Amino acid sequence: MINIWWIARREFAALLRSPVGYIIIAGVLVVDGLLFNAFAIGGGQQRSSQVLENFFYLTSGTTILACIFISMRSIAEERQSGTLVLLSTSPLRDWQVVAGKYFAALAFLAVLTGLTFYMPALIFVNGKVSLGHIFAGYFGLMLLGSATLALGILCSSLAPNQLVAVILSAVVVGTFVLLWLLSRIAGPPIEDLIAYMSIHDKHFRPFMRGLVSLQDTVFYVSLTYVALLVATRVLEARRWR
Repeated sequence: MINIWWIARREFAALLRSPVGYIIIAGVLVVDGLLFNAFAIGGGQQRSSQVLENFFYLTSGTTILACIFISMRSIAEERQSGTLVLLSTSPLRDWQVVAGKYFAALAFLAVLTGLTFYMPALIFVNGKVSLGHIFAGYFGLMLLGSATLALGILCSSLAPNQLVAVILSAVVVGTFVLLWLLSRIAGPPIEDLIAYMSIHDKHFRPFMRGLVSLQDTVFYVSLTYVALLVATRVLEARRWR
């Protein structure tokens, strides 16, 4: 645990020192603010719960994009700068490296997500929403972001540099997001399996509506675990080359 904490602290500090980290935060807050004003609040007469639901739907997209850019540097930058060799020859285990980088990215995502709280809080000015709905929505955002980060770290472990990592992550995550479209043209029973694998449409909607779904929580946690496990195996395979 000490090794994981050391890597996570090092990676989190690097994200805060990097201008990329602040660009990601600023970009997400600006885009979220514009979308919230235009489509959540500015969408005519709506119930407060509908405004909150629209907010979580819109910010889920920016969360996915942010996670792609947050995770792109995790391992690809180490390989690009040559420091991955030092990590590989250190007493650190590969799973500790992956776990440390994942928890650092998750902590950064938590900070970024927390900064958007003022938007649902504005609903209380002229309306009223359940705190449980807010909790469920943010819980879903963190689960969605967690799975996206894990997929991004997997892609980063495969890529030789950050540019390839972000492109590969965008393709992989985009595929998982768009699987719901493929499920509509596939026949049974494959359509159900494809729809289940969609990272957003089927599994995030209950959270944005204020429902904490155990089945969808298990899906996100399982996808996160599998992606991080494969990333660990990739690093182990490269170590023995």
